[in-house]
Amino acid sequence: MTLTLLDWRRRVSALYAGARRASDPESGWRTWRDGRDELFATHPHSPLDEAAREAFRGLPFAPYDPALRFDVVVEPAEAQRLEVPTATDGVVPFDRIGAVQLGDVGRLDVWWLGSYGGGVFLPLRDGSAGGTTYGGGRYLLDTVKGADLGGTGGRLVVDLNFAYHPSCTYDPRWSCPLAPEGNRLATQVAAGEQLPPGGYY
Repeated sequence: MTLTLLDWRRRVSALYAGARRASDPESGWRTWRDGRDELFATHPHSPLDEAAREAFRGLPFAPYDPALRFDVVVEPAEAQRLEVPTATDGVVPFDRIGAVQLGDVGRLDVWWLGSYGGGVFLPLRDGSAGGTTYGGGRYLLDTVKGADLGGTGGRLVVDLNFAYHPSCTYDPRWSCPLAPEGNRLATQVAAGEQLPPGGYY
């Protein structure tokens, strides 16, 4: 780990803080998207290698859909421990702390990173996975890394327009926790980050 990773995480956190403060959700999303493109294109900790950064012209996203933003109660769910083996971080534990119902889209389990630092983790693998989005799914929230849209009083803001691909989408050297069974939906979520034609590698 290096200070470039610390800088990456600070800048990601700042992008989400800006989205939370924005006058409206769509303008916050646009600022977040622009900042994400800049990080991918220029930051030394970008998941893109040097050659890919030189060719990079921006991450493809579906248009913003305000109907896919939810402010939801985290509902109780039976406790469950998930242990995810990774190539770089060993076994990463997650504990299910509840679930959220996202309108007609479906219900997703909410996880807490059970190692030092903790944080809410909300992955999604929807019906677009393996087609227009990465086959392993996308992330909605990963608060230990700053991906947090807010919420108060037992609620979370979950905006499907902010769905983004994990680092392993761009380079096989990365190892990422993927969506478990309770975070897989048959519904196609036509929002958030998309794959470019031909994928990334």
